[in-house]
Amino acid sequence: MSDLYTLQKSVWRDSDFDVMGWHDASIHAVALSQDAFEILLDIDYIFRWVQPEFGRTDFSFWVAPCTMVFRNVYDIRLEADSGSVRPILTVGDLLRSDSRRPKNADHIGCETEWRWVFDCFNGEVSFWSVGFELYVRMAPLLTSAQVLTLDERGGYSFAQTAVEVPRP
Repeated sequence: MSDLYTLQKSVWRDSDFDVMGWHDASIHAVALSQDAFEILLDIDYIFRWVQPEFGRTDFSFWVAPCTMVFRNVYDIRLEADSGSVRPILTVGDLLRSDSRRPKNADHIGCETEWRWVFDCFNGEVSFWSVGFELYVRMAPLLTSAQVLTLDERGGYSFAQTAVEVPRP
């Protein structure tokens, strides 16, 4: 099992979208900031899937609790299967499509907004937004599960502070 993971950076942005993976990330909580026109997600982001060691079949994962903040958000839709055995939303993929100029582009200083869809195994979250920041709140932990326990992740949080990345 790989016992070392170096975090590249502590804040990721929509400009990093093409190099990020979302499969099996877990959404623990959602908050809406009406005054700031933001949606905040408390998620467990999987930074790396670790291949099983020889003779083993189970993957392990480098996972960290993160706060994901989408800006200039509207037309929010959330659908969750309350009968699911999963108490949290587990992401199959995050889709970004239908780029266009925001109606308030001159006011917010952004020229593009997208339709964002968290396509989850047990629901869906969708909205329009100009982009996001993902704040890595603590160093990734190596675990046999794709989701951290509340104790491992320090409970629920929408803190927009990031862990320091060690310099080589």
